[in-house]
Amino acid sequence: MVAVLRRRVISLAVLMGLSSLAPAHDVVIRNGMIYDGSGGKPYAGEVAIDGDRITYVGPARKDTSDTKDKTVIDAHGQAIAPGFINMLSHPEDSLFVDGRALSDLTQGVTLEVLGEMSMGPLNPTMQRLMAERQIDIKYPVTWTTLGEYLSLLERKGISPNIASFVGEGTVRTNVLGERNVVPDATQLAAMRALVRQSMEEGALGVTTALIYSPETYAKTPELIAMAQESARCGGIYSAHMRSEGDRIEAAIDETIAIAKASGAPAEIYHLKLAGKDNWNKIDKVIHTIEQQRAQGVRITADMYTYTAGATGLDAAMPSWVQEGGLEAWIARLRDPAVRKRVLAEMRNPHPDTWENLLAAAGAENTVLLQFKNPALKNLTGKSLAQVARERGVSPEDAAIDLVIEDGSRVGIAYTLMSEENVRRMVALPWVSFDSDETGAAPEGVFLKSSPHPRAYGSFARVFAQYVRKDHVLTVEQAVRKLSTLPADVLSLPDRGRLKAGAYADVVVFDPATIQDHATYAKPHQLTTGVQQVLVNGQFAIRDGKATGAPTGRFVRGRAAKSLGGGCKDSASQWTWTWTK
Repeated sequence: MVAVLRRRVISLAVLMGLSSLAPAHDVVIRNGMIYDGSGGKPYAGEVAIDGDRITYVGPARKDTSDTKDKTVIDAHGQAIAPGFINMLSHPEDSLFVDGRALSDLTQGVTLEVLGEMSMGPLNPTMQRLMAERQIDIKYPVTWTTLGEYLSLLERKGISPNIASFVGEGTVRTNVLGERNVVPDATQLAAMRALVRQSMEEGALGVTTALIYSPETYAKTPELIAMAQESARCGGIYSAHMRSEGDRIEAAIDETIAIAKASGAPAEIYHLKLAGKDNWNKIDKVIHTIEQQRAQGVRITADMYTYTAGATGLDAAMPSWVQEGGLEAWIARLRDPAVRKRVLAEMRNPHPDTWENLLAAAGAENTVLLQFKNPALKNLTGKSLAQVARERGVSPEDAAIDLVIEDGSRVGIAYTLMSEENVRRMVALPWVSFDSDETGAAPEGVFLKSSPHPRAYGSFARVFAQYVRKDHVLTVEQAVRKLSTLPADVLSLPDRGRLKAGAYADVVVFDPATIQDHATYAKPHQLTTGVQQVLVNGQFAIRDGKATGAPTGRFVRGRAAKSLGGGCKDSASQWTWTWTK
């Protein structure tokens, strides 16, 4: 109550122009250029913080000789901006061993959005398999619900804020297992209940990852049902679509249909045109989305700023062979008859029922990133083509052998996209940014594998490549797409913007020098150019160095019961922000 009254006194004094009446602030960042997240022109000014909130944003106070601000940061020559939001991140494992999430934090990321394949709700079988399938990072799986997992990380101590969607695949597996089945009415009701439970624990919406087993088995009516449950809980529908290449038009149509039928806004995860044969579809893709937006459909997208994606060798094989989960998949691959059939399908560059990323990229452009088996880690960084030559087998045979030998999906980078298309999508005003990667550090257990360089550079690259070098965006446009735009998509009005009353997630960086350094050959290289990062008013990075302070929180969606929320009868009972 005291903090609230204090903020009101400060705000009143500012409004009255009585700066001398304003009490000392906890933190003041002065002499910088304010980029408030709106996309408007920057201006010279200062930001004041008290507790976990911003209490002043505006021109510098004229007379500060009598103030006794506790901490003053001189941001001369720097940009002062809202903390950046990573719209699709994967620090689910990494935060257990390093709560700093350095690869993102050093880029100015203050909110990690998880949940493409969410960490709850789990049943006992899922708990056991999650523990057994761990690769380099080991931790006990002691939780069952998504809310319990996120609260566990918060109590452990993390530097960035975390939020999460509930994964449709997680809910599906909880009720149906990893089988290719259609839920009956009772099972569908159970799945709806799990989505609703997760939303009331704080999830932001429901997500899909439709190229992976078992989610690839989900039909459109099932997805609409899950999206409807999310929508009546104030959440959105986010989709790793069924296709990002050969059938991308149909995949976008399905996403739009789900948004319309459910009433939920839709977000397309890591928008791209995968495979050279599909690069020329970009005009149609953009036109379709913008036409629907003009008609009132709330649909947006996010992307990473690279021409290679990263996933596993499961994306190089048909979904039918993966039914039943990892262990069943590997067992089938050991059967010579099954292997022969899989090899034939892998050699088809355009299969009818699944997305063949190996064929789309080519074996030379398929790089091995992560292994579970220590005996295979010496292959990290090699192309699949190189390994196939060394073994005297075809790339497809090598891929099957590696999955069997490693006992995992094997982490892979596939070069699939056109840089020209990436530049075009970066400029789209309804597209925000993601890393689709872990929260790594250039030390310890993280050095056992090679992440995609997007883990360390996706957000810095927006400024270094697409603002400074290619002039695709202005600094203010880039800041908006990294902060206010994603906050609006996620219905988080108190995040992602510099304004009095908002949470004090703030980044101070130099737009002229912020630079990514990670490469495919040497990915474990931190971004430079970010000087200060405050999360909830506390320093997570101070003068360019991570503090290690547990500044982060579990950021809950608006249906969270702990915030006094709850689900409603329909999506129409919620107010949705329209993102232009």
